[in-house]
Amino acid sequence: MVKTESACIVNNLSEFIGKNMATRDAYGMTLVELGKKYPNIVVLDADLSCSTKTALFAKNFPDRFFNMGVSEQDMMGTAAGLALTKKIPFASTFAIFATGRAWEQIRQTICYSYANVKIVATHGGITVGEDGATHQALEDVALMRVIPNMTVIVPADAYETAQSIVAAVDYYGPMYIRLGRAKVPSILPAEYRFQIGKAYIFNLGKDVNIIANGIMVSEALKAAEKLNKEGISTGVTNFSSVKPLDEETLLKIAKNSKLIVTAEEHSVIGGLGSAVAEFISQNHPVKLKIIGVQDSFGCSGEWKELLKLYGLTAENIIKVIKDFFK
Repeated sequence: MVKTESACIVNNLSEFIGKNMATRDAYGMTLVELGKKYPNIVVLDADLSCSTKTALFAKNFPDRFFNMGVSEQDMMGTAAGLALTKKIPFASTFAIFATGRAWEQIRQTICYSYANVKIVATHGGITVGEDGATHQALEDVALMRVIPNMTVIVPADAYETAQSIVAAVDYYGPMYIRLGRAKVPSILPAEYRFQIGKAYIFNLGKDVNIIANGIMVSEALKAAEKLNKEGISTGVTNFSSVKPLDEETLLKIAKNSKLIVTAEEHSVIGGLGSAVAEFISQNHPVKLKIIGVQDSFGCSGEWKELLKLYGLTAENIIKVIKDFFK
């Protein structure tokens, strides 16, 4: 359960309901609100505060903001040190730099020590677009998920992002929250309440259930709408919490599915699809299809075109499901 201060903030997140916006924007705005309530929150950035939206916090609380420069490894170590002084540090940069360049520091100084550091990385996935393969993190969830003590969250829209940032303040321990650059549709209802380790069932299908997170939840919902009209009973569940995984809900889905399809803006190796496969293969085997980037790097292009190129669309989800039932 959230604390009183956080509960008040969650109840005041109506500005994010029904609003299509980038998850990174929701992060920046929520940080400012949290900063007003929690004087022990500090924010670190690696010279990308305008892009990660932590510049909003810097403007409001300059004495609690630290621009570490292009020094991601140092940023993680400093964040761990600040956590030891009872601060709640939020460390931000692009996902590719946060998880790739600073992986050892995250493992050794944050997770091994169980330091209360919140790594909120933006520009995850191929929707970074024109920045190209060097900036498109397709492996970050796998890199973070494999480290003991790390919690991994991939919010589906702005409303869930805001709630996950609030939840991060109340949760003691290392967290990795993956956000995007592009605007995403608002899909979660006003009554939705984010909880670490809990999935959100939009509806359960009798034939197939799509398990998704991030931007792929909205694509899954579009696919399910069309499939249901065509007589294939299709459900959608948002698994924003990749680690810990909601095993109770996943088992329920597995027991009621002819097919499970996972969809994520990430490599098919090591992410949400892998987490689902690991669990159901040992607890309730069922047919599974994993939709994601097929063991390749991204490329430069307009982000919507890249989603089509890599098969991260409602149309491809529909094709995969129809091919199976043929």
